[in-house]
Amino acid sequence: MPVISNRLTRTLNITHPIISAPMAFAGGGALAAAVSAAGGLGLIGGGYGDSTWLDEQFAIAAGQRVGVGFITWSLRKSPSLLTDVLKRKPAAVMLSFGDPRPFVDEIRDGSALVMCQCQNIDHVWDAIDVGADIIVAQNAEAGGHGALRGGLSFVPEAADLIAAHSPNALLVAAGGIADGRGLAASLMLGAEGVLVGTRLWASAEALVHRRHHEAIVEANGDETIRTTVADIARQIPWPRGLTARVRRNAFTQRWHGREDLLERNAAVEGPRYREAFAEGDPDNASVWFGEAAGLISAIEPASRIVERMAADAASRLAGHAGATLA
Repeated sequence: MPVISNRLTRTLNITHPIISAPMAFAGGGALAAAVSAAGGLGLIGGGYGDSTWLDEQFAIAAGQRVGVGFITWSLRKSPSLLTDVLKRKPAAVMLSFGDPRPFVDEIRDGSALVMCQCQNIDHVWDAIDVGADIIVAQNAEAGGHGALRGGLSFVPEAADLIAAHSPNALLVAAGGIADGRGLAASLMLGAEGVLVGTRLWASAEALVHRRHHEAIVEANGDETIRTTVADIARQIPWPRGLTARVRRNAFTQRWHGREDLLERNAAVEGPRYREAFAEGDPDNASVWFGEAAGLISAIEPASRIVERMAADAASRLAGHAGATLA
């Protein structure tokens, strides 16, 4: 079977140019290990910074080469989390949603690659400025937190900027990528690989409630919304300009557009939300997936997802001058 070989696969010493998104609460050690074992690179989601949970997930992933990702503005509150994680020798550390500068030197000193996830061109300039090894261009189709850029323009714009100002950096595309067509298209747009969230959120190894998995299988790409209501209910102070793409449901119908009222009632609605999420209630708490939901019809092992995506992309790119198939 032909495989895609490029700078990303050689730099990361992986078989397929596929990286799993470090999804908070869902991207644990089992998922990261499964993606790495299948020939990609799995990232454990550092989330909002639970050191005990991170220890547990790295233990679960033991024996596989994995990385980790952090919500940068949250990491600034507990920088020792990075110090502790680097002792485990992750292959890469991804920083998202905040200034990467306070952490880059420590990551390099820990012999990990620096990944910076970007939602606009200013973020790409920041990543170039700190000399990021891998720059992730995340588009608005992505599940979870992000911004508003569309992938068809953002990825090639970022590719051109990186080629001109930081040619050794590797560009990875994120958002809406669920199969070989998405991987092949991302490579055609100038990326050297993909960061996959929603499709791997819908995997057997993801830490996702059964009822939420059932919801994504039933959904199409129209059934999501970018909103801040989940963050308001959870009383998590996300920076302005960053919203979360989640499933449209009774919770978003009740509160989207009434954010001020939800904020005033957060002391009551917050516990209700958390209880609903813990119970896997798909209607009264957020279900965290993106527009790629419309391309997902089953919950499968991560290895099958990665291998099928890579094989299909390689088949589609066979004969194209921009890809070397071996």
